[in-house]
Amino acid sequence: MQALLFLAYSANPADAETCLAPPRPFVPSDTQSAREYADIIRNDFELYIRDIQSYFRCLEEERARAFEEAREVSEEYGRFLGLVER
Repeated sequence: MQALLFLAYSANPADAETCLAPPRPFVPSDTQSAREYADIIRNDFELYIRDIQSYFRCLEEERARAFEEAREVSEEYGRFLGLVER
């Protein structure tokens, strides 16, 4: 029984996904540098847009996972209360 409880509690954090927001692209304040590095900066923006979309998907998946976990925990709590109130 203790082994099952240990596995149940130790497995839960591994199920949660860590969603990390991408860093904002840097744009130099001076026009000359912006023009000189335009290709790199443009690429940084395109990568940011791609990565922020992945970040939003990750957040949505994590929200759905956490919601399901909360539902399961609520059911478990109801069963627990039923056991201890007998």
